[in-house]
Amino acid sequence: MPKLETRLGNDLHAIRIPGDGRCLFRSVVHGACLRAGKPSPSEARERELADELRAKVTEEFIKRRQDTEWFVEGDFDTYVTQMRLPHIWGGEPELLMSSHVLQVPITVHMFDKKANRLKVIAEYGQEYGKENPIRVLYHGYGHYDALQDSFGVSQSKMNTRR
Repeated sequence: MPKLETRLGNDLHAIRIPGDGRCLFRSVVHGACLRAGKPSPSEARERELADELRAKVTEEFIKRRQDTEWFVEGDFDTYVTQMRLPHIWGGEPELLMSSHVLQVPITVHMFDKKANRLKVIAEYGQEYGKENPIRVLYHGYGHYDALQDSFGVSQSKMNTRR
């Protein structure tokens, strides 16, 4: 079954991602496939890739423990143990670690209802460049969707062609 899409303006549209506790990781791996010029993964493949990314992200936390321990809630070891579980939601720390694992920039957008447009609320992995970021949409209540432009390429690549 094809993924549902919602047009958001700015030539971007959201690819709806299941809310199964993996949505952040699914959104990032979906965006990584698009960024690499690969077709959108099937739901089963997306889940596999999301779980693989989650495992790598938890290892990255451990590898960078001295730099990351201060910004995780509660006990670090408990946090990492919990984050390994597929139903546990990810957030800002996982987006940051995802950018390091994949060595790509990740841009988080949110829909601004007053302005009726998307706005960038966070950027991670800028040390890996600013062009062609993985784009995700945060809904403000713990859910992430993937973002894609109308042509299946990132907005930044599209702007360089104009």
